[in-house]
Amino acid sequence: MTTRKMVLIAMFVAISVAGSAFVSFPAGIARAYPIQHAMNVIAAVLLGPGPALLIAFLTAVVRVLTGTGSLLAFPGGMIGALIAGVMYAKFGKVWFAAAGEIVGTGIIASLVAVPYARILMGTDLAALFFLPPFFISSLSGAVLGAVVVKKLLRNHSKLQLN
Repeated sequence: MTTRKMVLIAMFVAISVAGSAFVSFPAGIARAYPIQHAMNVIAAVLLGPGPALLIAFLTAVVRVLTGTGSLLAFPGGMIGALIAGVMYAKFGKVWFAAAGEIVGTGIIASLVAVPYARILMGTDLAALFFLPPFFISSLSGAVLGAVVVKKLLRNHSKLQLN
């Protein structure tokens, strides 16, 4: 891994953590943190699925350790980042990365959150309680991330780093 890629990973983690502290809105029983999802899409397109997954994991670690996120940050961010990266790698379109983030976080991670919350957090909330906030958060962030990365790619044709 190049130094440039490591610096970008650290920068994306910092933006995700800082963004979660300043940009959020209520979404059902949870809060929506669109910056995390936007960074997942941007990282998936610019760096690929592996680094996007790493960024989501490191962001979740920092947020949990600092008390700004719950254990749901792990499946919520990581599944979406991985699927966004895989979708972009397969189809080469930014909107596929955004769709991967929405499906990965908004649907799959919300379903994974049910047993995860029961085992690790001791709560018995049903999937229908997790689906709306996960979906709203990932939808808003994925659209934001897709718009930002499209602008970046349009203005800097050699920006892709993976």
